[in-house]
Amino acid sequence: MRYQFVEDHRAEFPVRRMCKVLDVSPSGYYAWRQRPPSAREMANQELMRKIEIVFEESGETYGGPRVHQVLVRQRVKCSKNRVARLMRLRGLKAKQARRYRATTKRNRAHPVAPNRLQRDFVAHRPNEKWVSDITYISTQEGWLYLAVILDLYSRGVVGWAMSERMTEELTLSALRMALQRRRPDPGLIHHSDQGGQYTGHAYQALLKAHGIQASMNGVGSWYDNAPMESFFGTLKSERTHHILYRTRDEARADLFFYIEGFYNRRRLHSALGYLSPEEFERASQHHQSCLTPCPQN
Repeated sequence: MRYQFVEDHRAEFPVRRMCKVLDVSPSGYYAWRQRPPSAREMANQELMRKIEIVFEESGETYGGPRVHQVLVRQRVKCSKNRVARLMRLRGLKAKQARRYRATTKRNRAHPVAPNRLQRDFVAHRPNEKWVSDITYISTQEGWLYLAVILDLYSRGVVGWAMSERMTEELTLSALRMALQRRRPDPGLIHHSDQGGQYTGHAYQALLKAHGIQASMNGVGSWYDNAPMESFFGTLKSERTHHILYRTRDEARADLFFYIEGFYNRRRLHSALGYLSPEEFERASQHHQSCLTPCPQN
């Protein structure tokens, strides 16, 4: 595959320089070009084509483990190490995450809820624990603010909203979507930071009306809501840091595609056994239905 790398990039870089970097001889490379490819080389080339398709369809966000999982689903016989080696030789590398800055500010006139979550991010069923936060997306028109609610059971986005202003109405819109979609039973824990968009009367009243327990970070404790930081880091590293949005509407359309078209339905999560959030919940529902005993006549 080192010779193949030289062949694929000979129009971009001098052959001798590439051979020196890859620790192969130029004469060996030219001899390789004259002989027909071996069965192994042909198999590697075919596998590389499939790897590139998976990598491109993920928006260049999948590393070796996730690419391997997709290929396994497609019944392609290959090892994880082989996929990683081929990706490394072709220079296919997943986009890296960056930290994001906090956006919300506390309103000291509002009461603050206790931290009921206590950094326990494990949920045993849907609608047991939700986490929420706001981030910002840069456009040439100015900031676009995005509020998101995650269900910790599947890490799926259950509610979201976007606005050019960071107001309580923004978070309320995301909460209304989550409530309409999921219709949770009373007792759900909803965790957020102490920003005024979450401590406001209207937001807290809506939580209370549905029997939802409010939970909030400690002061300056970003790790109290680590799953949300992880989601926003993923969103920005995989998508928004690599796109220059001309307008807020352009950003809105792209974020809708990422959340609903890719993240919830297709993005594989290692913590979920390389299933997407929707696949994980469907598999869980199927498992529970299999465990439910049939009614006796």
